[in-house]
Amino acid sequence: MTDTHRQWVEELGVKHRAKAAQRSLMVAGALASTALREGLHHPDPTVRVGYCVILDHHLDTEAIPDLLANLDHPHEKVRAWALHALACDRCKEGTCRPGEDDVIPVAAKMLIEDESRWVRQMAAGLLGPSVLRHPAVLPALQHAHTHDPHPVVRKIASWYIPGGPIYKRLAKLVGSPNRIRRQQ
Repeated sequence: MTDTHRQWVEELGVKHRAKAAQRSLMVAGALASTALREGLHHPDPTVRVGYCVILDHHLDTEAIPDLLANLDHPHEKVRAWALHALACDRCKEGTCRPGEDDVIPVAAKMLIEDESRWVRQMAAGLLGPSVLRHPAVLPALQHAHTHDPHPVVRKIASWYIPGGPIYKRLAKLVGSPNRIRRQQ
């Protein structure tokens, strides 16, 4: 890790320098992978969140255990962004993607059990696109739709359960209704 990367690590925790540091690390991408992994152990939650955002785009296999460890962090935004970095395929620029079988059960558990509305909201949005591909997703979304104490989490979950607008769109992409029933 270069001195420049170390400087950017610290600048992620400085409000007026954080955006520039994040952009610089985003451009550095894989070249800053050591710094990215080290940032996931930084004592400042703001720095950890910044690194999760960058790893969301430039994930490497060596960072996965560190991201998984951050799913238990006491700060809700660290947990939410670590989950996002592991589960979101839309943002990835590289080839590293954890398998759905590894990430979805963790995300489903977080949707049902995490104390933070923000984490549950992130989990619902990340699980939704997999509702027709993975058997753990629909029960978690249905539970959140029915039982979550926060209306935003319930609303996001409703988009991805049968009858919801995104569920209907995904079902059209998958094929016939008979195929969908077999997957449930």
